[in-house]
Amino acid sequence: MFQGFSQQTNDFLWGIRFNNERSWFEAHKQTYLDQVQAPLRELAQGVYQQFSARHQDLPLMVRVSRIYRDARRLFGRGPYKSHLWFSLRIAGEDWAAHPVLWFEIFPAGYAYGMGIYDAKPATMARFRQDMDQHPQKMGKLARAFQKQDRFHLEGEEYKRPKGHPKPPLDQWYNRKNLDLLCQREIDPLLYSPDLVGEVVEAFEQLLPYYRYFSDLCSRGD
Repeated sequence: MFQGFSQQTNDFLWGIRFNNERSWFEAHKQTYLDQVQAPLRELAQGVYQQFSARHQDLPLMVRVSRIYRDARRLFGRGPYKSHLWFSLRIAGEDWAAHPVLWFEIFPAGYAYGMGIYDAKPATMARFRQDMDQHPQKMGKLARAFQKQDRFHLEGEEYKRPKGHPKPPLDQWYNRKNLDLLCQREIDPLLYSPDLVGEVVEAFEQLLPYYRYFSDLCSRGD
């Protein structure tokens, strides 16, 4: 059962950021296993169990990241990650093209939200078409998003806009991909069992957006 992360969690993540080599990692591996990997997996399971029990219609699975980078994609970086995460997502190799609920911890803090990291151009084209033909549908979600203060909208935008809709759709229309995220500095919640409930509540708030974009993706599957 998740009891919270610890100062040792953040100390390790800072350490691996500045000492990204095998000798340092091997000397501190037990700290990683006890203070990073174990609580992250416990948090992932706690959130997954509570959230999936409420929404058994969603075909979700939980995945926890490994600290080891893919050796084929180091690009001059060290072999270990200093940002670790878990996600609730659909099964399949193209999961990055679908919405994902996620949590991430890094040296200076943590974050959680919903994103589509590698959205297919056809999906975003359907998104724009849906806003053009049924502006009230996404407009309702966009207005609700404007009224809350937990999450903010990020995502790469096209250099050449695809259109110029009126607010509040203008913030969403020209995205290549998108992320609705809450980012927090280190605080007492990170070290508390209450983090499970906070992340579950946050995922509940994002659920209408998750369902909306899941529907868009499924139309092309």
